[in-house]
Order: sequence, then C-alpha cells, then structure tokens
Amino acid sequence: MKILEVNHLTKTFGGLTAVNDVTFSIEAGEISAIIGPNGAGKTTLFNLISGFLEPTTGSVTFDGEAITGVPVATVAAKGLVRTFQLVQLFPDLTALGNVRVGSHLQSRGGVWSALLRNKRSREQAVAIDANARELLAFVGLGGRDNMGATELTYGQQRLLEVARALATKPKLLLLDEPAAGLNREETEHLAHVIGEIVKRGISVLIIEHDMSLVMKIAAKVIVIDFGKKIAEGKPEEVQQDAGVLDAYLGGVEYA
Repeated sequence: MKILEVNHLTKTFGGLTAVNDVTFSIEAGEISAIIGPNGAGKTTLFNLISGFLEPTTGSVTFDGEAITGVPVATVAAKGLVRTFQLVQLFPDLTALGNVRVGSHLQSRGGVWSALLRNKRSREQAVAIDANARELLAFVGLGGRDNMGATELTYGQQRLLEVARALATKPKLLLLDEPAAGLNREETEHLAHVIGEIVKRGISVLIIEHDMSLVMKIAAKVIVIDFGKKIAEGKPEEVQQDAGVLDAYLGGVEYA
C-alpha cells in the first residue's frame, strides 16, 4: 500500500528550478531515503511534501488523500510530520516539555477546556505526560525528562526532536538529515530507533548524507540531482549504478 505519492512535482523560484518534475511513491511500513549532493533540492522537496511550500506544478497524495497546497498544520494533523536539518527545539523548555508540545497537536478538549482545568483536561494532561515519558525512554532519553533542552548533547537533541515528532502520532515521519553531526555510536543508536519506529507501524522517509546508514536501513533509495530524480530502487540496485556511485557515493560500495 502506498502511503505517499509524489506526481510530477516542480518548484521554481524566479528563474531557478529547485525541484524539477519529480515523481515517486513510498510504501507504507518501510524506510525510504532521498539522497543527493548539497543543493540538489532535497529539503525543498521535503518542504513541498509537508506543506511548507506550495508547488509550482504537480501534486502530493498522502494516505489516499490529495494534500497539495494544504496548510502545514493540517498536513501534520493528518499524520505527515517532519523534522528539520537544523535542530529546532524550544530551548526554554525541558525535554519533557518539548515532547508535550508535540502531543498537543493530537489532544482534544480545546483551549477553554485547558483553561477551566475540567476533569477531562486533567486526565488528558496526565495521559500526555505519560506518553511523553514513554517516548523519551523509547528514543534513549529516559531519566532526562527534566533536563533543559540546551543541557542535552547535540546527539540527544536530535533524538529529542524525533520523540517530539512521534508525540504527534504520525503515520509518515520525514527526517531531514537525522544523523548530521552524530558520531558512529550515536548513528548506530539512531538506526536502531528508526527501525523500532517502523515496528510501531510508522513509515519513515529520510534525507541523509550518511550513506552507510542509508544502505543499512532503507528499503528504497531515491537519488536527486539538480532537482531531478536520476535513480530509484533498492539500495543494492543504487549501489550498482555507476553514475550514482561516481556522483554521490565516491565510487565506493557501502555494505
């Protein structure tokens, strides 16, 4: 079953075509990856898919529903959620507080319920806290609930972003360079966490420069160059594409 379909997506900025007639689909329950050099248009493509940008032409279908031009908050509420290439946490909040923010996207009762502190809102607050603590433990941040976001290491902050995104209860999680700035041990832990996310029934689409990570966890790899898709297939198929190897993998196969 396809959870995401991107059809002839194009985005121009003046005379620059950042994304050029890109078409691909993502299967539910899998990890897929988009690779390509800096400036290839990968993050712009993510912005188009997640509603941060409106395409010049083309369409995006998520979970069987057209979402082209739909506001980003509405897209996220439908279950398509993304993280960013640069860490974007709430620095004045604790780790628990940051995950709570993600939970409120799916909370019910509204502002008045929260202000009145009725029984329903109190029960909801307890459930949100419990879920936030479970997600922190899930990504490997158990026991750091009350640490400030800025007190965490960079690698821990990346994991906190993932926990916050999971709190929104996504169906498809878009991760923009999740391994950027991580050391080998942290990257291995991240790979484990992403694998566990998929076991929870959440599909994952990542942009990533760490080719060892991509080849290890992705079921499908999409290659972008100058805004165009130049290759698509299983990791082992992409590995054997001479043009892709020369341009993106340095001519080296990754196990």
